[in-house]
Amino acid sequence: MADETTSKDQPKPPESKPAAEKPAAPPAAKAAAAPSAKPAGPTPQPWESEMVAKFKARFGSGIREASTYVGQNYMVVDGSIVYEALQLLREDEGFDYCVDITAVHYPKREEQFDLVWILYSFPRNERIRVKTLLKDGASVPSVVAIWSTANWLEREVFDMFGIGFDGHPDLKRILLPDGWKGHPLRKDYPILQQDTEWVKINLGIESGQ
Repeated sequence: MADETTSKDQPKPPESKPAAEKPAAPPAAKAAAAPSAKPAGPTPQPWESEMVAKFKARFGSGIREASTYVGQNYMVVDGSIVYEALQLLREDEGFDYCVDITAVHYPKREEQFDLVWILYSFPRNERIRVKTLLKDGASVPSVVAIWSTANWLEREVFDMFGIGFDGHPDLKRILLPDGWKGHPLRKDYPILQQDTEWVKINLGIESGQ
């Protein structure tokens, strides 16, 4: 007769482990934060000096602005007094070197051009900018008699922007051919069209060949 096993001798079924809990759903993503505002850039600050006070006393409202921007001093002067102001800077204030003359074109403005003289004084070791605002077609007196270096600088501004300099000894193009139409550094200038026309007329080929 087979041995009978008691219930206590029966092997116990393995205990079932509780089902693993599902990881909690991540919290809903927060709405993307609005982009931070672009930090404000540098702004012009008033430029006060003995020289500026002297010029304001002499020219009054002819000195439209005297400011410092990122460490650079500049005056904005009316076109009617710009020659006299530049002459005084050379003769009385020691700005004996005309570093550059250039312009910036703002075609949507009534006074479309900023004309800029960049001056340096060796005795003072100081650099300043003088600006005047001009309408299209306006001109200013040449300063070749004050700084001889202005000769070619004024010709370049005339060539690239079409700004005239009254009294210049030989105001003509300096970079482009005499027959070139218009002034390429104006922001509304159709440079590709002019290049195509000039090359075809003067070289007898299509531009790009």
